[in-house]
Amino acid sequence: MILGLISDTHNLLRPEALRSLEGADAILHAGDINSQQIIDRLEMIAPVYAVRGNADKDWAEYLPSFLDFELGGLRIYMTHKKKDLPSDLSLYDLVLVGHSHQYSETRQGSTLIVNPGSCGPRRFHQSITMATAETEGSAIKIRRIDIALAAPAPKVDPNDMAAQIEITIREFEKGRSTKKIAEKYGLDPELTEHIVRLYVTHPGVTVDGIMTKMGL
Repeated sequence: MILGLISDTHNLLRPEALRSLEGADAILHAGDINSQQIIDRLEMIAPVYAVRGNADKDWAEYLPSFLDFELGGLRIYMTHKKKDLPSDLSLYDLVLVGHSHQYSETRQGSTLIVNPGSCGPRRFHQSITMATAETEGSAIKIRRIDIALAAPAPKVDPNDMAAQIEITIREFEKGRSTKKIAEKYGLDPELTEHIVRLYVTHPGVTVDGIMTKMGL
């Protein structure tokens, strides 16, 4: 039996996470799901066992705060926060928690306690992780899965003014600030500000039009 172990998706299912869950017999989600759509998508892959996290509000009232169940011959306990675990875990083969966004895998006697981390939005500089558990009888083999961040956006040729203007306009229309645009693409902050100012004050202006107004 193969179990997908995930937590803290916070309304984001990365394609890499979905691919890693393909072939799972069941998916265990330790909370902070943030929307029913996440569960619905996961259920297209395998049956889902989920608990409610502190970020799961009114929509998740039907979800329990903990689960205590048997699956494939294993006794499993799930809750979102580690502090809410029972004091005695000796009855369980596998315990799943979340909340911290940090991967951990420890043993307490014969009980395996796993926090798969978060495979949702990255928080601070923490890794993006999840796990799978492959079981045979009472034996459990955990495989940590690290999801790499997308490669940084390529820098724009500083000699290609048309490209700089086009990218600046496109990113500005997405709601990004001039500071963020400059940082993302390695552009000069003052130039980026100037391009946006011309774009805003001259509705309908083209890239060529902005270049003309800049005397280029």
